[in-house]
Amino acid sequence: ATPHPLIVPSLAASAPLPCLLLYPLCYKTMLTSLLLLMSLIACVVLGNDVGVEVQTAGSGPPVTRANRYTSHVTLYIQNSDGTKTPSGWSTRTADGAPQDQPFSFQPGVGLIEGWTEGVLKMNEGERSWLSVPSAKGYGERAMGSPGGAGFYIPANSDLLFDIEILGKEGYDKQDL
Repeated sequence: ATPHPLIVPSLAASAPLPCLLLYPLCYKTMLTSLLLLMSLIACVVLGNDVGVEVQTAGSGPPVTRANRYTSHVTLYIQNSDGTKTPSGWSTRTADGAPQDQPFSFQPGVGLIEGWTEGVLKMNEGERSWLSVPSAKGYGERAMGSPGGAGFYIPANSDLLFDIEILGKEGYDKQDL
């Protein structure tokens, strides 16, 4: 019978000992490989998560796929150093829009995956920052006009949405 790769063959009959107990170099190599594998898994799993950082809690019900909502939004490019760059798109005059003009949407309908995933973690009346990784944003597609009028999102950009859910479309914010 072929011995297990972690068992030292000469000792297999009397007392099987794992290779990592007898050979420190083997242990270090295996530990390094395991840590590298765990880091890669964390990057793949956690790197694709949409983050929601609440700025102002909402007093309304949770956002659902069943309704259309109005919102105020400012979109930024999230830089790897933690800073943000304005994309040129906002519905708020305070962030450069010519007038306050709420954006209407229905989660899951014609939106990037990260937007839907993020807003479904919010309540009506809430203002949050949604961190959307490129894979759940526009991916390899650039959007808008570079250096031109309007907004621009470079390809492979992580996004940061400053979003306030005003409420269900057709309802007054005071109804919350």
